[in-house]
Amino acid sequence: MDEKIIMTSEDIHRSLARIAHEIIEKNKTVDCLVLVGMLTRGVPLANRLVANIESSEGSTVPVGTLDISHYRDDRYLPDPVYFRQLTNIPVSVDDRNVVLVDDVLYTGRSIRAAMDALIDLGRPRSIQLAVLVDRGHRELPIRADYVGKNIPSAKDENIQVNLVEIDGNDGVFISKNNNNRSSHRARLLDGELI
Repeated sequence: MDEKIIMTSEDIHRSLARIAHEIIEKNKTVDCLVLVGMLTRGVPLANRLVANIESSEGSTVPVGTLDISHYRDDRYLPDPVYFRQLTNIPVSVDDRNVVLVDDVLYTGRSIRAAMDALIDLGRPRSIQLAVLVDRGHRELPIRADYVGKNIPSAKDENIQVNLVEIDGNDGVFISKNNNNRSSHRARLLDGELI
């Protein structure tokens, strides 16, 4: 199967505008709201959502960055202090409605790790989840509160989100998985940081 585009730049733009309005509607006010993007592609998505929310509400919403590397259950990485330094949330998460933002929701393990990381930083009033793509295949009982697009996929397919801030263009693509996961894990176990 060749790579196929499933979301264009315009689709992403519309989805993020809709999600921003859903976040405002659910939370009633942005006073206690903070958006936290999960590294890597969750960060620009969180920034775009905040821009949409601020444009609509005329209020500033804090946005932060969360690195979950130390909390993942599938990686064994050296020096956890280094990775925690990549987390940057400009306000306390205590008693706030935190919206975690990620690009793709798959097994739910990354979100579990993100929740563990957030709880180590404080006690949020609530933790909500916004994702651009939900592809199914959950291994943990986790669901997104806000979804750009549900994309049913086979386990041997790969969903790739490209964002202009990181990749130079916007788009979501699906293709057959070329089994890079095992080589990626081997490089991580050898201590190579990707």
